[in-house]
Amino acid sequence: MDELYKMELHMAGPSKSAAEADRAPPPSSRLRSWQWWWFIVAINIFFLLAGQTAATLLGRFYYDQGGNSKWMATLVQTAAFPILYLPLLLFPSTHPPPATAIIPRPSHAKITFIYVILGLIIAADNFMYSYGLLYLPVSTYSLICATQLAFNAVFSYYLNSQKFTAFILNSVVLLTFSAALLGFNENSESSADVSKGKYAIGFILTLGASATYSLILSLMQLTFQKVIRKETFSAVLEMQIYTAFVASCAAVVGLFASGEWKDLKSEMEAYGKGTVSYVMTLVWTGLSWQVASVGVVGLIFVMSSLFSNVISTLALPVVPVFAVIFFHDKMNGVKIIAMLIAIWGFASYLYQHYLDDSKAKKAVGQTEYVSAHGS
Repeated sequence: MDELYKMELHMAGPSKSAAEADRAPPPSSRLRSWQWWWFIVAINIFFLLAGQTAATLLGRFYYDQGGNSKWMATLVQTAAFPILYLPLLLFPSTHPPPATAIIPRPSHAKITFIYVILGLIIAADNFMYSYGLLYLPVSTYSLICATQLAFNAVFSYYLNSQKFTAFILNSVVLLTFSAALLGFNENSESSADVSKGKYAIGFILTLGASATYSLILSLMQLTFQKVIRKETFSAVLEMQIYTAFVASCAAVVGLFASGEWKDLKSEMEAYGKGTVSYVMTLVWTGLSWQVASVGVVGLIFVMSSLFSNVISTLALPVVPVFAVIFFHDKMNGVKIIAMLIAIWGFASYLYQHYLDDSKAKKAVGQTEYVSAHGS
């Protein structure tokens, strides 16, 4: 939204000529455009929250019913990317905006290199998430994932010139403290099935995956700002498709190199809910992750990587509740406190965004007033 305000400020600046002012769209037109923009934001938020919640719960269900392949769990997070060709074909961006039409297109070699690097990082990140979900309860896993907001605040500061205010710093501290509480909660979370050592591995890998995920979002935003510089729907989908393709290829290599492919047939036959359920679990997990990915990249495109990460933490209170209902996770006092602290950290950032939003609206209003009444 900050970028939208900057565009409005640039378009409605005091230096605009009278002829340009006469051609400016009427207030009703700007209102419709503004409402449409918020509708796009809302759709992306829904995709992210619904896809992320469903995919996380299905991933835990896969392990609970006898699935054990970490590389298969990694592969399904990106393997459903071909379905994204459908909206790409239905809504092609054939006419770029005038502001971006004069910008030279980056070379194919440069774009390919960026997509390959991002895809490999995504594959590594997905693998760490798969390991973490194997060794941790869903509720604990989702709470640790909330630390990605803290990591993203740091990466956005250095890579995307994001402001690092007192409220954002407060958010980082609170989310870090929330994760630390879960780390000290190891004794009550470990069980006969998951040893303390495996719990520690799951905790560290999930924390590392959260940091890597935040880095990916910032790198995607940097790519849009510095390299692609094209504000079209197809640009968002193309980035998701090509990086997911690279990540899927890396996961397939890992699946065969590790030898896990040899056990897939026996794993499917021994699956708790049957063979059909095994296949459907993997299919719907893959589809859910792609829905979430569209929401993530879409919010990076229209807002920022930090805002995208903040919205993903909205699933924080949702996933643990479903985990208690469906997987009978324990919600002890430490975990509840960690959840409340994490929500406080989220609210702290959200308030900062509200302040920025109010300040930007005031600036736009003042500029329009000067433009309308100036000489």
